[in-house]
Order: sequence, then C-alpha cells, then structure tokens
Amino acid sequence: MFERAALIHYHEIGLKGRNRSSFEKRLRDNLALALLAVDGIRAERISSRLLVRTPDSAVLEEVVSRVSVIPGVSSVSPCWITSRELSEMCKASSLAIADSGEYRTFAVEARRSNTDHPMNSMEMNRAIGRHLVDETAKRVDLSNPDVTVRVEVVQGDAYIYSRKLPGPGGLPVGTGGKVVALLSAGIDSPVATWRLAKRGAVPVGIHFSGRPQVSASSERLVAEIGSVLERRGAIARIYIVPFGDLQKEISLHAPPDLRVLLYRRLMVRVAEELARIEGAKALVTGESLGQVASQTLENMVVVDDAATMPILRPLVGSDKVEIIAEARNLATFDLSTQEHDDCCTLFMPRTPATHATVEEIHQAEESLDMRRMTGEALESMTYLEYRCPSYKAPRTLPASVTAVAEPAGPVDATTAASGR
Repeated sequence: MFERAALIHYHEIGLKGRNRSSFEKRLRDNLALALLAVDGIRAERISSRLLVRTPDSAVLEEVVSRVSVIPGVSSVSPCWITSRELSEMCKASSLAIADSGEYRTFAVEARRSNTDHPMNSMEMNRAIGRHLVDETAKRVDLSNPDVTVRVEVVQGDAYIYSRKLPGPGGLPVGTGGKVVALLSAGIDSPVATWRLAKRGAVPVGIHFSGRPQVSASSERLVAEIGSVLERRGAIARIYIVPFGDLQKEISLHAPPDLRVLLYRRLMVRVAEELARIEGAKALVTGESLGQVASQTLENMVVVDDAATMPILRPLVGSDKVEIIAEARNLATFDLSTQEHDDCCTLFMPRTPATHATVEEIHQAEESLDMRRMTGEALESMTYLEYRCPSYKAPRTLPASVTAVAEPAGPVDATTAASGR
C-alpha cells in the first residue's frame, strides 16, 4: 500500500527570498495548532511544499479539512506517496484518478524537482497517460480536462493526486505584526478581521457591548465568531467593553445627530489605548464607504481625527453582496444574522449626521470628558482567550481587566428596558 499524505502548496511565501524560512516556520507552527486534535500529525517541509503524513484515509480527510482554512496555504491535496519507479507511479495514478469522482476526460501534469530522475516531465506525462487510457478507456483532453492527475517528483519520492482544494492563500498569521480589530456581532467586522489575518497580522478583537443598557446577546455571538476565527488561527483575544452607560452619557450631553460619530470616536480612543498596551500598530474596522449613514467619506475623516495611529478599512471598497459572500465562506454569516442587541443602534437619533465636520465634532466634545470615559472603558474590560501560536500577551494590563470563561449573562429585562 502507498503512504497517504496531505500535500500543501503555498505561493506568496515562495516569493520572500532570504527570510522565506521564517515564513515557512510560522506556517508550520500555525498548522501544528490546527492539527492539535489529530494525534501525532505534524507538517514537514519538502522542497517548497509542506507535507502532512497520515495513517489512513479517514484521518487524511480531517487533515485536509483543517489545513485548507489556514492563511498562507494556497492549496492542499490528498495524495499518494510512491517511489520514483514508473510502475509504482502508474499504480498510484490509477488510485488518484479513481478518487476524482465522475469524469469523461483527463490530463496528466508531471513535474520533477530532481533532475537526476531518468524521465523528464514530458516523458512521464506520456507514459502515465498511456497507462490511464489503457486502464480507464477515458479520453485525454489537454485543453479542458474534467480531471487532472498531477505527479510531483520531489526529494526521492513521487507525490500523486487529482484533487486540489484551494486554501485562503495570503501569508501566515504572525508575519505581519499585531492589530486591534473593532469586532461587532454584525456581518462586516469579522470579514475585515479575517482579511487582515490573511495578510499575516495577528488580530486582537475589541467588542463594544451595549450592556448594561441592553442584554449581553452580542457578546455571546462575538464569542462564537471568535471560535470560528480561532479554527483558522485568525484571532488571539477578544476584549469586551460594557459601553451602554457611556453611550447614555453621550446621548444626554451631545447633539443627537452627532451621537453615532461621538460613540465611534470614543471607541477609537479606547481601542487605541488597548493597542498601545498590546503593542499593536493599527486599528481595523469593517466600514465600507457609503454603506450606512456614519460611513460617508466626511464622517470617516471625523472618526480618523480621534486617532493617532492608522485605521485600516479593508472593506472600504467592497459592496454588501461581496461582503456577505465572504462571510458565508468564512462561516460567520449565520452567527452575524442572529438577532442581538447592537450597541451601535443604542440611543440612535432619527437623523444622524452624514457630512459632519471636524470643527463641529470638536465643539460637541467640549461638553464630554473623553479622557475619563476612555479610562472607565479600559478599567471595565474583560477578555476571552483564543489559541493563536504567534500571539504574545502584553506584560501588563490594568488590574481590573481579567479573563473570563464566557461572556456575561443577559441583564434583567426590567433594567434593560428602563435603561433605554
């Protein structure tokens, strides 16, 4: 019997030159976490690829499923490992083509990394192709085949497969620094967080809950969204800030049409202080230009004015259809569409400003003690811990900030109603 394995390809890492080995090591570490539940399974490097050897087909399918969602992976294929003998490669190619399901036409793509192999790529294509025609009675189509059998001769062995599952691509989490992502229970911000993770950043989430003015339903959904991201190695922690009382204070002392922008500016200040504690270099939001009233270009300028570090908006040019499709693929869409109390709609004015100016927002903030409010928000935080091998926790946190096993339960219904 041939040995079974998952053959992992990457693309962008291969362009990294002298520091390529550090990117490969980070990807291997991230894969080790993804495969933690599969006992004794680890990834090894073989000539610009990674390989995960498995004892049987059942384990192989689980490995392929877990590996295919990890940033940095371009594709993963369940393969057969054979010797470089032509007869063995032909036998394995028969198994590979049978693994591809129904088909009428096929092609063979062979390549070799070792020039000492007696056959070149074209000769292997012809020999294995003839074998498969004789065995299957199927037709060769080099232009548009239903299935392609791939043969890779690498470091003394041959790796043969027909299924190629696409991965997310990008760079391994942990190669692009740390960011603080403003993470709601909605559709957009989990996708924005995921996009930064695919660029190698380590995301630390911060969630602003409407508690105690409303229930903790958004916190529970964000915790589940965090679990989805964790399976991809794409989240390290999520800090939870009970924000409802601060929103109420703003609503009592500021012009109604500017409330939402004042909420956002306070969120940015709190997130930025957390970023300094965490050693993060930028903030991330799920804003998309023109999607809602607060996301006009003028309003984004007003929000940016409250920050001293970059605010990254990876969705700024995406429409809702694109974002929803990505959320479905990410497996956060069903969670994000569950009913929950969103702090963004708390004390919402009838007509929020769509073209605010920095001057008028500064004037509105004169009646608010933003420094005190920022401090209170930081002191009231708790956090949820997720597994992320590249994450380094901050050495110090405010004494009141503690880890929690799960988000707080819902507040009393009477209290929530009166808070509104």
